[in-house]
Amino acid sequence: MRVHFIAIGGSAMHNLAIALHKKGFQVSGSDDEIFEPSKSRLDECGLLPKSQGWDKNNITTDIEAVILGMHAREDNPELIAAKELGLKIYSYPEYMYEQTKDKTRIVIGGSHGKTSITSMIMHVLKYNNVDFDYMVGAQIEGFDTMVKLTKEAKFAIFEGDEYLSSPIDLRPKFHLYRPNIALLSGIAWDHINVFKTFEIYVEQFKMFVDLIEPDGSLTYFSGDEHLVKIASEARPDIKKAPYSCHKYKNEDGKTFLLTNFGDVELKIFGEHNLQNISGAKNICHKIGLSDKEFYKAIASFKGAAKRLQLLVKNKNTNVYLDFAHSPSKLKATTQAVKKQFPERKLIACMELHTFSSLSADFLKEYKDSMAEANKAIIYFNPETIKHKRLDEITPKQVKDAFGGNNVEVFTDSVLLQNRLLDNNWDDSNLLLMSSGNFSGINFKEFAKKIVG
Repeated sequence: MRVHFIAIGGSAMHNLAIALHKKGFQVSGSDDEIFEPSKSRLDECGLLPKSQGWDKNNITTDIEAVILGMHAREDNPELIAAKELGLKIYSYPEYMYEQTKDKTRIVIGGSHGKTSITSMIMHVLKYNNVDFDYMVGAQIEGFDTMVKLTKEAKFAIFEGDEYLSSPIDLRPKFHLYRPNIALLSGIAWDHINVFKTFEIYVEQFKMFVDLIEPDGSLTYFSGDEHLVKIASEARPDIKKAPYSCHKYKNEDGKTFLLTNFGDVELKIFGEHNLQNISGAKNICHKIGLSDKEFYKAIASFKGAAKRLQLLVKNKNTNVYLDFAHSPSKLKATTQAVKKQFPERKLIACMELHTFSSLSADFLKEYKDSMAEANKAIIYFNPETIKHKRLDEITPKQVKDAFGGNNVEVFTDSVLLQNRLLDNNWDDSNLLLMSSGNFSGINFKEFAKKIVG
């Protein structure tokens, strides 16, 4: 099988390319820019394009499938050539379905928590020697790639992103997977450049449930009123299973699950993660694992990259990194760190980086989202706003939108870093939250400077 990737350098795309290469496919690809770690990982597998840019001569009649990345545009010369030759063109999620349509597909969706829940399930299954294919949106300890596809595995576990599939396929990705087993973790408005109103956004999750295979199942968080309504209106053949926060206790900065087998100490914390654990446990049951097998495995789960990831610590200070950028994620993550370490001051620092977060009309959604922090610091780069062709926003607009007397706003990354380095970090924790990198911060090196 020969496949060609248009925009092979993307996070998801290069992982799928590597997975197909390992499966024995003949893989080629192109891109106009490829950054690390994609560049090195593609090079290791012999898949790095010899030159950057698009070339219609890359598209030949012996290609059996073209996989189109979201980074490419509709006028891409390779895409045009593929259409002219009548080649089969797939979006990333379309091709994932194509590779797994004869397997039991498990899809984890929701505005928040989907990466963590998917990671938890993967960790537990691997610990218990259950073979499975997968696609997840973060690097997880113990897994070489973010995508795995085999002929043998009976199960395929997907993180179900609600963003669009490709430039020529404007359906949400998770509409294309058609799960046998589905989970929804919660709904909080995001991607406002695509879903102009909250009602339109919620509708995508209703459609996802409608696309569950006949006699499939839906696991959902019972604390979300929108999910409760969606579940109540779901087809009668779909088995519904609500979940809530797992019972737990905190002692001396550690979190323990309260179970029938005794207390289970965790390496992760935060009420949102305790909700995620309940959801993951429900899915693992459906795959055939017992409570005992689940708890034994989850005790060693350290979390996915950039999901309350501990970068460094000393006796006075912990520095965490999280992918949080939407209001609901900021609130949950900030609360989690403050509740875990109530005796320490919390400096929470986030970057407005996504299209939604930098939109003037959306800023009001952030009100009180970092109220639990002793000091809330917000950073945005005006050049990013120009690049996204959005209306200008001001530090005062941002400060007023977040509300409270604990807010500082920066538009210069160097000044931000100096502000944090000059802080007295005795009995204080730092929480860095962004889907970007604060205009060039090396997080691990910076965290080392914080703790001295």
